[in-house]
Amino acid sequence: MDMREFNKQNDRLNYLIDAFKSDSKSYKDINIPSDVQEKVRLLRSLMNIRMPGRMSEAIIKVQDDYLKECAKKKGIVELSDIAKVKDNISIWQGDITRLKLDAIVNAANSQMLGCFIPMHTCIDNQIHTFAGVQLRDECNRKMNELRKIYGRNYEQPTAIPMLTDAYNLPAKKVIHIVGPIVESKLTAKKENELALCYENVLDMCFENGLRSVAFCCISTGVFRFPNRRAAQIATSTVEKWCTKNHDAMDRIVFNVFKDEDREYYEEFLQ
Repeated sequence: MDMREFNKQNDRLNYLIDAFKSDSKSYKDINIPSDVQEKVRLLRSLMNIRMPGRMSEAIIKVQDDYLKECAKKKGIVELSDIAKVKDNISIWQGDITRLKLDAIVNAANSQMLGCFIPMHTCIDNQIHTFAGVQLRDECNRKMNELRKIYGRNYEQPTAIPMLTDAYNLPAKKVIHIVGPIVESKLTAKKENELALCYENVLDMCFENGLRSVAFCCISTGVFRFPNRRAAQIATSTVEKWCTKNHDAMDRIVFNVFKDEDREYYEEFLQ
């Protein structure tokens, strides 16, 4: 980033911190640090805790410019940059918000509003942060429509995907899915639910003309699904789906963050 763009990005950062502070009831008077990285953390935190709702077009424009520059700085990964490991399947290790595919998969919770914990490391937080506040707003509108049908206490069921725009992410769409939660021991029911997550996401891709998708490791974080078994279910389910739906997808990417998960996917895709 040249100095002119750096200064522009700093100006955007300062503007957005002021805007999100003003928008917040609880943090209007929070002190703004002088360090740039601390300012970045503060802005992300203010975005994370913000409830769904529209912001002015002027603020959204600055946010979009800021996030698009963030995406450029992180480096956008094209489909052509990712090697195939078996047929039309790839393994890619890194930040899913860098991927320029038709869709990326978000491991969501049943509220479908993203993670509200400031700076949390979960993929739900990461995706909502770098997509921008419009993503939470769209998820909220969709959930409100579903509550009109199913009642005010409706929560998104396990393995039922929701499709949204991706806004400032390089991907075109985000598919949000609630994976199974393993409370004590792993059961056949939980394994079937995880397989359904992969099947239903691929069905949604097929129905919406999305020919490339990146899966995160659904349910293996705070939902406590054992990593190795999750990788085994993910790979076998996807391979079976591809056999039944030949040429439906150009590429399916298993996105992993940990070395452990990469090794499991490599093992099962030999």
